[in-house]
Amino acid sequence: MNPQQPSPPAQVCARHTDRPTGLSCTRCGRPACPECLRPASVGQHCVDCVRADQRSTQKVRTASGAVASRNSVPFVTYSLIALNVLVYAITVAQSRSLMANEGGSSLFVDWVMYPPAVAAGDWFRVIGSGFLHYGLIHLLLNMFALYIVGRDIEMVLGRVRYLAVYLISLLGGSAAVMLLAQNSLTAGASGAVYGLFGAITVILIRLRQNPNSMLILIGINVFISFSLPGISLWGHLGGLAAGTLATLGIMFLPAWVRARTPERARLVGFIALAALGFAALAVIALAGAALP
Repeated sequence: MNPQQPSPPAQVCARHTDRPTGLSCTRCGRPACPECLRPASVGQHCVDCVRADQRSTQKVRTASGAVASRNSVPFVTYSLIALNVLVYAITVAQSRSLMANEGGSSLFVDWVMYPPAVAAGDWFRVIGSGFLHYGLIHLLLNMFALYIVGRDIEMVLGRVRYLAVYLISLLGGSAAVMLLAQNSLTAGASGAVYGLFGAITVILIRLRQNPNSMLILIGINVFISFSLPGISLWGHLGGLAAGTLATLGIMFLPAWVRARTPERARLVGFIALAALGFAALAVIALAGAALP
């Protein structure tokens, strides 16, 4: 009678050595437990092979070079809305008035865009004023516009460049006020929102879609800015110009200077944004130096 042959040792999962398994990855052949396997078109792949395949797959990008994602949440847009609402709530609490929040609010007094105060050294006003609002209606109109256009722009440009366009639009509005409305008290996200109007118009043109609806909307809003008293015309126009130029720098300038790779195209866009930001700050500084 032949002695009984010893059975071969049981396979164990390559990632969990305490788990015996009769399964293996159909791609690399390594043994794997059910937790470490994922369904594939042929057989099952281990999680290591799945990750390696994801890294090697070229990412889909938008027309601006941002990574495209169907499930991307517009965190920047929502954060900007939340910050505007928070600042408004603080001014309401300080003034004890929902509609006349500018009166009795120390934050409003400290942040409102007043060119002589900026010239005296209160530089934070050039950005901070963009988060203040004169009353609830002013806030709601701006936040509604930001919600409508901001989400799409953020998806196309990506979060970093979208935030840069928003802030450059704020700076452009402040620069125009410093130059042309030196005795005004200006507040609101309208300059940045006008900049986003210009941005989405440029994006529509780049995507070869009809921009007429946005051009009409911009025309109506500019007409209102000219017609009604108490509206910061130059803040709106400055923001519109800055946002439009910033988005042109992202969407069109790389092709104009023949940036042949996606990396160079993104670099050209960031250089354009930086140049516009410095230009706006330079205008603010020069206008402030010229004030008596």
